Amino acid sequence: MSSNMTSNQIRQTFFDFFKGKGHKIVPSAPIVVKNDPTLMFTNAGMNQFKDYFLGNKDA
Repeated sequence: MSSNMTSNQIRQTFFDFFKGKGHKIVPSAPIVVKNDPTLMFTNAGMNQFKDYFLGNKDA
């Protein structure tokens, strides 16, 4: 591994590491959640997974 990596190479290395450990890579999501009047602010970066936690979507 080169010591002069681009930000895209670092990002891909991060994804590859966790994918190799069995984690699922999910699409990026905006910080501000749209079309959800129940959320007044973003906390902990987990809002995009709310429907999965509530059982409204399958993982």
